[in-house]
Amino acid sequence: MNVSLNEKIPNNVDVGGDKALQRALERWQPEFLDWWSDMGPDGSKGYEVYLRTAVSVEKGGWAHFDFVRMPEYRWGIFLEPARAGRSVGFGEHRGEPAWQEVPGEYRGNLRRIIVTQGDTEPASVEQQRHLGMTCPSLYDLRNLFQVNVEEGRHLWAMVYLLHRYFGRDGREEAQALLERRSGDRDNPRILEAFNEPTPDWMSLFMFTFFTDRDGKFQLCALAESGFDPLARTARFMLTEEAHHMFVGVTGVARILERTCQVMAKERTDSPERLRALGVIDLPTVQRYLNFHFSVTLDLFGSELSSNAATYYTTGLKGRYEEEKLDDDHRLKDAVYPVLAFEEGRLVTREAPALNALNEKLRDDYIKDTASGIARWNRVMEKHGIEFRLAVPHKGFHRRIGALAGAHISPDGRLLSREAWQARADEWLPSAADRAFVQSLMGRVVEPGRFANWIAPPERGIHGMPLDFEYVRFD
Repeated sequence: MNVSLNEKIPNNVDVGGDKALQRALERWQPEFLDWWSDMGPDGSKGYEVYLRTAVSVEKGGWAHFDFVRMPEYRWGIFLEPARAGRSVGFGEHRGEPAWQEVPGEYRGNLRRIIVTQGDTEPASVEQQRHLGMTCPSLYDLRNLFQVNVEEGRHLWAMVYLLHRYFGRDGREEAQALLERRSGDRDNPRILEAFNEPTPDWMSLFMFTFFTDRDGKFQLCALAESGFDPLARTARFMLTEEAHHMFVGVTGVARILERTCQVMAKERTDSPERLRALGVIDLPTVQRYLNFHFSVTLDLFGSELSSNAATYYTTGLKGRYEEEKLDDDHRLKDAVYPVLAFEEGRLVTREAPALNALNEKLRDDYIKDTASGIARWNRVMEKHGIEFRLAVPHKGFHRRIGALAGAHISPDGRLLSREAWQARADEWLPSAADRAFVQSLMGRVVEPGRFANWIAPPERGIHGMPLDFEYVRFD
């Protein structure tokens, strides 16, 4: 595909060939930069950061690495190349040619899907904007900034679709994406998990492991869409999303590595002793895991959803790896097991598969999450430490759906409200836990140095050494 890198807005969608679209996007661009100045990484305007920038949609060599001042980052619009002869892969339109324009009868639902996805991108930047002030190393600071600028590009991806395909309504929605604020009481972000604070680097690593993994699954479902521009956009976004999850999985692994090193050296597993030595004890890691896992599960929505059924039936949003599933891809008579809380008991019911699509996607996510946590457990296994992190029960600490009214322990036991609350600090980060983790958050910016509570990574970025100056300050 022809990639225009020298345009005001780099793109491979021929923005210059549609003057009205070009004018609209170029009017939106300075407002985006104003939002970035107000809500992007705190105090970073003059920093030169060793960043990757998308310059192509080819499988190899799609990104360029160099030092960039973040306000000058080249946020672009890139769609994966169209697949010749692509057809809708599911729902009542299965087998029909994929749509290149928005079907009029599905306009409202499709806009809603794009806006909800788009809203998560600036939200995460806002949640993380102060973390640069407490970075554990230059390596980590650069990774934070890389995640931030790519969330900004993902916002651009959704805004392009709104401007290009939804006219005045799309322009208004694109403007609103810059007006909502994470955690704002009067104008919050759409999804509750994106209104939660991210106050420390433990929370950041958990967020990028759990919540960005939700992003992966949502994008995979959108990559199946019968609306081809959305599918192609989501497929390219997934190329960048992998790094965000890498930050999370390796960040937590490095915390565990450092803690295990201290446990072995000092021959102790006492949380109090380990905290006194300046590392994060393993039970605290488990509590943070429990919190972020449960909050992220709510992002998938209610177990039974008429909206999900509509999106699938009409070909707007598919399932994870739809093409690999062995069924009729219409699901009119199919059923799926759904866990429910009825008359004080947990019961599994067969529900129409079309209505249970949120639950199917959630179950796929849980399986994928478990494999990542198994990687973390290999750190303890390597050091001969018996402690293992565990995935909590899917009903634990839920606030949305059929399980929201139940009080379920991490191991799946039903408890009374009083019994659950009495043990909540065993299972979720307490105020004392958060205060302790916050106390460790000192800024380390000397090349090659790392905070005491986290181990260095195995290798640097893009072949660079660990003591490379990944961020250059004013």
